[in-house]
Amino acid sequence: MYYDRQKLEELEDQSLAPYGVRSKNSKGREHGGSEPAYRTAFQRDRDRILHTTAFRRLEYKTQVFFNYEGDYFRTRLTHTLEVAQIGRTLARALGGNEDLTESICLAHDLGHPAFGHSGEVALNRLMRDHNGFDHNKQSVRIVTKLEERYPNFPGLNLSWEVREGMVKHESEYDISDASEFDPELHGNLETQIANVADELAYTAHDLDDGLRSGMITPAQLEGIALWEILAEKYQWRGPVLDDITRHRFIRHLVGIEVSDVVEATEKRLMELNVDSPLAIQKLPFNLLAHSEDMTRRNRELKDFLYSKLYRHPRVVRMAVKAERIIGNLFNAYLDEPAILPAHVQGLAEKRGLERTICDYIAGMTDRYAVDEQGKLFDPLIKP
Repeated sequence: MYYDRQKLEELEDQSLAPYGVRSKNSKGREHGGSEPAYRTAFQRDRDRILHTTAFRRLEYKTQVFFNYEGDYFRTRLTHTLEVAQIGRTLARALGGNEDLTESICLAHDLGHPAFGHSGEVALNRLMRDHNGFDHNKQSVRIVTKLEERYPNFPGLNLSWEVREGMVKHESEYDISDASEFDPELHGNLETQIANVADELAYTAHDLDDGLRSGMITPAQLEGIALWEILAEKYQWRGPVLDDITRHRFIRHLVGIEVSDVVEATEKRLMELNVDSPLAIQKLPFNLLAHSEDMTRRNRELKDFLYSKLYRHPRVVRMAVKAERIIGNLFNAYLDEPAILPAHVQGLAEKRGLERTICDYIAGMTDRYAVDEQGKLFDPLIKP
């Protein structure tokens, strides 16, 4: 016996809450096509995302620390996997569709360029006269236009719901543009889960990497409410935080954050008595969120990370280098397009030279961009 798609869809009906999105109710794909016999629509979407070139490249793209700074710091790929894990946990606890949630989580950062947010800032500045650059929009371009894996259509031909979830991705650093996806509606539960999972993951795990790097210290964290909760939990006091204790702290931090989201959201669900995915989307606010107390604590921790980690001299120096590399590459290609690879040159007539260069650079990994800088500007390195 095996579970065909019909059986899997029946299991969704049995396990999902009334407001969870059913794959059988998907609005479909832009380019049509039949669904597989033994996967739901959203399971197929997840698999297509996992097999993309853009997803593999995330392994060598910056989260906070540049890829070549150390093997133990998080990359854009490990961050994405951690977001997906937290997203699935939240979806399971709240009766949402795990496969849809996971698909949105796995795709949410596909459009990040080399050097993370520093690369994005540089590209947006360079493209200011050509509609700018935004990694959210680039993620959507990748799955709808740039990935070339099928003979009959560009992109991945993902379901409407996954594309809507990507378009409506929102966080402190991400602003959605849902003009083509019912902009008057909020994201569904699964989209909102992906948004919260993203912020939860990068806050907790950037704290972990910051401590590991030595750029932030336990002494600096004294008085931060969430840190004091962790220290009290494990009865820890002292200037040195060993690796095991640090792991316990971060693990517990993620745990209490997830529990708070689940409990606060469950309370709102009960109060509002929502009974369908559309009912959640029609609310004038995002349903999925932390409690007021946890929101205040998170704000305090985020402000600390911004001032002590993201603005640390070592991080800022590397960001300046990254923006300079991106600018050098962009201007070199613009001044002499003939130095672009032949297959990239061939795209310029259709997309425009500036956008073609932008797409090419956005697809680079950290180390590829550094190597390319050397090939273009160091006379001792063969081009």
